[in-house]
Amino acid sequence: MKRQRREAVTMKTIRKVLDNLAAASSSSSSSSTSQPGNRELDIPETLQSEHFQLCKTVRHGFPFEPSALAFDPVQKILAIGTQSGALRLFGRPGVECFCQHDSGAAVIQLQFLINEGALVSALEDDTLHLWNLRQKRPAILHSLKFNRERITFCHLPFQSKWLYVGTEKGNIHIVNVESFTLSGYVIMWNKAIELSSKSHPGPVVHISDNPMDEGKLLIGYESGIVVLWDLKSKKADYRYTYDEAIHSVAWHHEGKQFICSHSDGTLTIWNVRSPARPIQTIVPHGKQIKDGKKPEPCKPILKVEYKTTRYGEPFIILSGGLAYDTVGRRPCLTVMHGKSTAVLEMDYSIVDFLTLCETPYSNDFQEPYAVVVLLEKDLVVIDLAQNGYPIFENPYPLNIHESPVTCCEYFADCPVDLIPALYSVGARQKRQGYSKKEWPISGGNWGVGTQSYPEIIITGHADGSIKFWDASAITLQVLYKLKTAKVFEKSRNKDDKPSTDIVDEDPYAIQMISWCPESRMLCVAGVSAHVIVYRFSKQEVTADVIPMLEVRLLYEINDLESPDIEQVPTPSGGPNSQPIVLQSHPSTSSSSSDGIRDNVPCLRVKSTPLKQSPGYQVELVTQLVWVSGEPPQQITSLAINSAYGLVVFGNCNGIAMVDYIQKTVLLNLGTVELYGSNDPYQRQPRSPRKTRQPSGGLCDINETTVTTEDRCKSPTSGFTSPTSSDDEQSMNKFIEKVKSKGRKFSKAVATDLAKMSRKLSLPTELKPELVFTDVRDNSFSRSRSSSVTSIDKESREAISALHFCETFTRKPDISTSPCLWVGTTLGTVLVIVLNLPPGGDQRLLQPVIVSPSGTILRLKGAILRMAFLDTVGILIPPAFESWRETNVPDEKEDKERLKKRRPVSVSPSSSQEISENQYAVICSEKQAKVISLPSQNCIHKQNITETSFVLRGDVVSLNNGTCLACFCANGHIMTFSLPSLRPLLDVNYLPLTNMRIARTFCFTNNGQALYLVSPSEIQRITYSQETCENLQEMLGELFTPVETPEAPNRGFFKGLFGGGAQSLDREDLFGETVSGKAPRSLAQHIPGPGGIEGVKGAASGIAADLARARLALDERGQKLGEAEERTAAMLASADSLSKHAHEMMLKYKDKKWYQF
Repeated sequence: MKRQRREAVTMKTIRKVLDNLAAASSSSSSSSTSQPGNRELDIPETLQSEHFQLCKTVRHGFPFEPSALAFDPVQKILAIGTQSGALRLFGRPGVECFCQHDSGAAVIQLQFLINEGALVSALEDDTLHLWNLRQKRPAILHSLKFNRERITFCHLPFQSKWLYVGTEKGNIHIVNVESFTLSGYVIMWNKAIELSSKSHPGPVVHISDNPMDEGKLLIGYESGIVVLWDLKSKKADYRYTYDEAIHSVAWHHEGKQFICSHSDGTLTIWNVRSPARPIQTIVPHGKQIKDGKKPEPCKPILKVEYKTTRYGEPFIILSGGLAYDTVGRRPCLTVMHGKSTAVLEMDYSIVDFLTLCETPYSNDFQEPYAVVVLLEKDLVVIDLAQNGYPIFENPYPLNIHESPVTCCEYFADCPVDLIPALYSVGARQKRQGYSKKEWPISGGNWGVGTQSYPEIIITGHADGSIKFWDASAITLQVLYKLKTAKVFEKSRNKDDKPSTDIVDEDPYAIQMISWCPESRMLCVAGVSAHVIVYRFSKQEVTADVIPMLEVRLLYEINDLESPDIEQVPTPSGGPNSQPIVLQSHPSTSSSSSDGIRDNVPCLRVKSTPLKQSPGYQVELVTQLVWVSGEPPQQITSLAINSAYGLVVFGNCNGIAMVDYIQKTVLLNLGTVELYGSNDPYQRQPRSPRKTRQPSGGLCDINETTVTTEDRCKSPTSGFTSPTSSDDEQSMNKFIEKVKSKGRKFSKAVATDLAKMSRKLSLPTELKPELVFTDVRDNSFSRSRSSSVTSIDKESREAISALHFCETFTRKPDISTSPCLWVGTTLGTVLVIVLNLPPGGDQRLLQPVIVSPSGTILRLKGAILRMAFLDTVGILIPPAFESWRETNVPDEKEDKERLKKRRPVSVSPSSSQEISENQYAVICSEKQAKVISLPSQNCIHKQNITETSFVLRGDVVSLNNGTCLACFCANGHIMTFSLPSLRPLLDVNYLPLTNMRIARTFCFTNNGQALYLVSPSEIQRITYSQETCENLQEMLGELFTPVETPEAPNRGFFKGLFGGGAQSLDREDLFGETVSGKAPRSLAQHIPGPGGIEGVKGAASGIAADLARARLALDERGQKLGEAEERTAAMLASADSLSKHAHEMMLKYKDKKWYQF
């Protein structure tokens, strides 16, 4: 036993040493320290580094900046390429896939190998890639890089392995898609046009084979020349010339006619055997002019498709071609069917469209049933079979960007009844008038989901809307949409909106969201300094009066005598330091007669009754008001607690707490006043102050006392606020600057400036007027050391984090009590005690008493997140009340009783004595600390980063453990154990490339995280090893075995007299034996990683061995091919030498010796 105990002690010691070594070596910029001798160090921690692995899971949303479209009519899979080289594949709803070309070059064209599980992509950098879609994560099998010519158009006939590639020079090359090598067969532009044109015909814009004769190739050149090329005889059969540039060409299925779209808005229909002139010219949107005159030119018709039906008129579908005088008209898709012409207006520009047909064979009646229209910011599918051409209801989550996303929150492991509740109220919001048919893109199979917990994503948008999404099991589906702008009066004209000048473009934009999933209480903060509290109800109600509060949030300091002008050194303290001029101006009340705006909110709440549908309904609207001609500062932090009935918010001026049950303001303090006599900073006054009234903790919103307000000014700013001696022109100039700042940023969908500024540690952006200041130190690694001057600190201190909890507020406490923890941008944490009245009627009548605790904690960098652990290290959730329906229409007494009930708390009440400790976890931009309560001893500290700063930090649950997850501006994603703060994961994942990522990145429980990767796409990632291992099973399959439809019947007489489709043995024409090999300098073959991925994904055993053997054979074959090519070149050289020698011999054969 002694030996076993010694071995156990030894192993424990070794494990501790290894953990310390891992902590020390995990990151050069992070360090962890702990206070020895504390019993808290013995808390068992279940999470280890092997539980963590970082990988991307899925990408949702509309492909940003789409550029190409393709459809497999047998597999029923849709592919979209983008200008950034991304590839999105869509099958049935819930089956999606994202791929990325490494080069990042724009995708110019996509071609499916129909029913083969493969796709060819052509990129702007003149490369072709062959994608293998038979695996869950598609990969590139082969690539071909063109060196001397630029790719402009590709065509792959159905059931052919030869891909035609047109180039900017006008030539056509042929690629074997199996080996991805070039054939020696080339169609040169000068051979194709010969003497039909005196100039170069331009790039190839179209290639297609005759539906009835595979040996005839139709080539369209940009200049207007079309050539019908005979592949066997290697010459042109016919040449068709038109004096307008060509954009697209389409065949009639019988192969006797084709149609061209031109740059002047005309369509020309040609008979194959009549090249002299078109048999018909159509101007779909032009004015018909008689007397044989040419019709007025229209905009170019960018694409046309010609689809036939067995028992009706053919469809001619085109995009573009509108008359030039239709200024402001939206882009249109035109459907011409017989004598009827339908013009379908689109919301965005048309990138491309495809007609979906019943058959993949081009030589049969096409029977079109739908049109897929790829727009700049949307995907629309039109039903051609129903009258009026209704659109299909899009089942994909492609409308994330319907209004630009301004903030995002992610909740995993929500209450199980939450998603059905949101879905039931959201189902009533669906539009009507969609096609009754099923969604036509129905390929692929769903994955086997192993994650059973509910996940919800909430997105806030620039138009004030909020969307709830079901994100369970790596899918995404919209549940419910809330429009917060309905609460406010809409401006009818420019003169009718004097208060919204600071945010002209998007005054309702959502800036922050605080949500309690258990009680379903929702609180949102908007860019116009407004806060709205919503309560969830399944009943429709009408609010006669919308409850409203106005808060005059001031920034004030104590009265001290000082000179009018002070000189304060800059933080650098270097030789370039310049004196800062600080001035002040007397405040102006709402009764002032000089026209300065005061006590006015930015938005006007509706005064008429508001009908509220089932779902989220307004409980209270709170607005910050203008003070002495200056707009309210945007909100930087927000929190709601359903158990206490309180909501709290803060900005760079101070903090306000509201009781949304009693509809009263409980707290309205400047940030400095939170410290009281414990202020650690020696704050200097700005100017002599007159007698003022103190702003108490409890205040009346209707008080009209005249108070003096000082705005926070940057110490590096050369801008000074107007003084009492300044005239009105100076004040107007100041307001105009504020307007320009607001307009500039709100239009860029960054209306949540204060939140981004807090996350990026750029305090100068907290205040609109500072856009025109001279900021000397704008680096991300801004120092917050004690060398910064007191006024510099004062000007930067904003409320950056808020957390309601039941914990120990002071060192002597022996029991927990409700309180609010407040974090600031200077790294200070303050604790405010909440004394709540009993439940029932007393909660409605007695006030909530708010008092400071005197507790102050300090960290380096702005506070980002606070959380609490119990004595065994388990995360303590905030107190909450469970949701109950409050709007009971019949039973009024029950309704009143429900309203007056005492909120249920999950944590111990204040009357219960607790002997166990708690642990506060505090994360700032630079470091994290774990503090034991009530002793307030720091037991663990981790310096997260020295050279960068943390953008987002969350305390999350994973594998029955708790950890701190951080995302830094340098791109590192890190996790730390709790409470010891041991580094568990540090991956350099994604450098901060734009503010969008900083604004939307968030972690949640069970190892999930997400961010907005583009304005229209959400990227989800996981840092859980278990999720990474199960991801392959969770992903859907794109390729499913489907039998290819039978080819159309030729018929007896067509077979007898040769009237049917003519086949072509392309192998004889394009193979090496006949055409030889193309010059190696023309294109370079690059083996793709897809083969290796296929080996990894293959089952162990024979399948894997065969795959490896095939790869080896491919590589060996490639080397043999190169050797064979060199041998062929040598043979050709020898043949040439022999030929010249023979010619010389014949020349001098019969000559005598003296004739030489």
